[in-house]
Amino acid sequence: MNILILQHIAVEHPGVFLDFFREDGFRWKAVELDEGEAIPDLEPYDLMVVMGGPQDVWQEEEYPWFVPEKAAIRKFVLDMQRPYLGICLGHQLLADATGGRVGLRKTPEVGVLTVNRTDAGRRDPLLQGLPDPITVLQWHGAEVTDIPANGEVLAKSDVCEVQAFRVGRHAYGLQCHVEITAETVKNWAEIPEYACSLEGTLGKDAVGWLHSDVRERLPQFNKDARTLYENFKAAIAK
Repeated sequence: MNILILQHIAVEHPGVFLDFFREDGFRWKAVELDEGEAIPDLEPYDLMVVMGGPQDVWQEEEYPWFVPEKAAIRKFVLDMQRPYLGICLGHQLLADATGGRVGLRKTPEVGVLTVNRTDAGRRDPLLQGLPDPITVLQWHGAEVTDIPANGEVLAKSDVCEVQAFRVGRHAYGLQCHVEITAETVKNWAEIPEYACSLEGTLGKDAVGWLHSDVRERLPQFNKDARTLYENFKAAIAK
């Protein structure tokens, strides 16, 4: 498999999924959009993976590379009908690029929290074998408010109605973070926008205890990531 990874900041990469890609012998190209790197021709790629970032989908004037990125997502998902996996901002970009809507939350959803499957999510192959509810890391201030017409909501939380959704057969968005590693919280807390939302939601000393909490739960987080990854591979193989 040949994978195109779109990143919006260096520290938000596919995390533990890179280990899975290596184990399977997959090839990938990471494009750092915030550094001015251009999106290549899409034809050689079997899968597009789009990661998170501190930007918001509506900030096209501040980040003009959002325009070609959304066009590439739209082409890959709707025209080429190839598999897509978006996480956090990548989840929101999938909605925005294919006819949905994204808006700013009243308060950020940050911390180790739970997500519940919808009826559609219980049927969808992506989430099979995962706990319900599933415990995940959340760290976002925007959210998908409307999914595209050909989409289905697969999971939600108590405060966010679209935690996971699918467009078409195999384009998936996940608002929550399943890719995390032992260094995720520490690295992300160095980003001013993330540190502000973390401390504003959980308090001034949140970085230390959230880092410890995530490291303690990491074996289960990575086990769930492996299950999701294997499910995704099986779904797109069909």
